[in-house]
Amino acid sequence: MIASATLRTASRFHARLAALLLAPLLAWAGPVQAETEPEALVTEARLTVDRLMADKDFFELPKFIRGAKGIYIVPQLVKGGFIIGAEGGTGVFLARGTDGSWSPPAFYTLGAGSIGLQIGGEVKEVVFVLMSDKAVDAILSSEFKLGADASISVGPMGRGVEASRTTDFTSDIYAFSKSVGLFGGGALEGAKIFERTSLNHEYYALGATPKNIVIDRKFTNTQADGLRELLP
Repeated sequence: MIASATLRTASRFHARLAALLLAPLLAWAGPVQAETEPEALVTEARLTVDRLMADKDFFELPKFIRGAKGIYIVPQLVKGGFIIGAEGGTGVFLARGTDGSWSPPAFYTLGAGSIGLQIGGEVKEVVFVLMSDKAVDAILSSEFKLGADASISVGPMGRGVEASRTTDFTSDIYAFSKSVGLFGGGALEGAKIFERTSLNHEYYALGATPKNIVIDRKFTNTQADGLRELLP
């Protein structure tokens, strides 16, 4: 009994001592800061690319990225509707420099609406691989329409781009997507991509524009280094 009491006393003493020693360290570290909206988008974009490149169904994706001029990653493209459908999602756009390195990300939103025989709901991870300077210039314009300002090929779910199109790179943009859910009808052609000014300002500083982020590289944020280093 005496031995047990002594052990309990010693245990409480050590616990208090550990708490006293750790308290200054915890106070110095400060509270853990939650990610801002643009920071969370960059994190999710990195996870999306990592997942798709590791998926055997998307074995061609790294090859396309290695030959790309730019990349637009939408971690969550949500689509749903009955007769009148709509889809949208915000993501990040990066351009490859002349030295082969990837730029810091600029924030863009994709939005589309359509009327037709549509029913269901779907959530997609989409990676748009931009293969031409024309596509990069188009996305840097004030408003970019897929299929009109640059040609796009959309591969079937689970296999990326169709095998017949994997070697010619004839389209300006190739879309690799992974879907959850079921949706009939609609297409990405005609969808518009436009700059998210507020997110660019929040992530960098007032005055940050897609051009001076991805082309001139006047702004940077080390939080995006993991995404940039992941891209082939």
